[in-house]
Amino acid sequence: MRIKLGSFSERHRQRIADIMAGRLVPPAPRDAATVMVVREAGGGVEVLMLRRPAAMKFAPGAYVFPGGSVDASDAAPEIGWYGPDPAEFGAALGASAELARALVCAAVRETFEESGVLLAGPAGGGAITVAPEADRSALIEGGVTLAGLLASRGLVIRADLLTPWARWITPEGESRRFDARFFVAALPAGQQPAAHAAEADEVAWLRPADAITAARSGDISLLPPTAATLNDFAVVTAAGGGVTDLLAKRRTIEPVCPRLVVEDGETWLLVPDEVGYPL
Repeated sequence: MRIKLGSFSERHRQRIADIMAGRLVPPAPRDAATVMVVREAGGGVEVLMLRRPAAMKFAPGAYVFPGGSVDASDAAPEIGWYGPDPAEFGAALGASAELARALVCAAVRETFEESGVLLAGPAGGGAITVAPEADRSALIEGGVTLAGLLASRGLVIRADLLTPWARWITPEGESRRFDARFFVAALPAGQQPAAHAAEADEVAWLRPADAITAARSGDISLLPPTAATLNDFAVVTAAGGGVTDLLAKRRTIEPVCPRLVVEDGETWLLVPDEVGYPL
């Protein structure tokens, strides 16, 4: 799949050309984690999406899933854990057990920071906790770490709620690159997502097929990994699947590595055909 891109500066195009020619070494991607929070509504599946503020430099106005980079604090051994062994996540995501654990912790932290949804609960399982907004603010502002927040509330990460789904690596032509692992999780009972002003100006629950239709008509903007993941969900739900089916699905996850190329002065994004890019 070839996607024609616009609004690339001459400097950016030259950077891509230099990388293509081997004159410039691309930066190594940072590990990141993203969570697609889903729920049953009106007889179908809806996905939680956040609209990025127009003032953001990267992808302003795009509808995205909660997520972000792995921080050093996400690898803290004192973070409580309930669910499959990290090595199981690592086997699915192409990561060591240590990195897989940090990815899951980052997924939980970023989802809480950006949407207010906390995938944590008491040790040994049990009901998922609804956390006070003050806890979220303290975590965002750096007043507490994820380990400290969970410990103060007697909570642990609920890794059993997360299903690995996909892995996307930012093209080499970008100056900021991420190796992002995608997870799917059901919205815990009693929790209501709310945007954090620095990260999103709107929270929306969208059916996967509707989101793709809206993107095709230009009503919303989707990044390629977001659009492809929504298409995956649309295929499952079109066959009658619901949230339980998404969570139970065990996929063979291969890294998707799109490429940026410059041809005759035009910039193109090349996405592998097998991905099923819908736009």
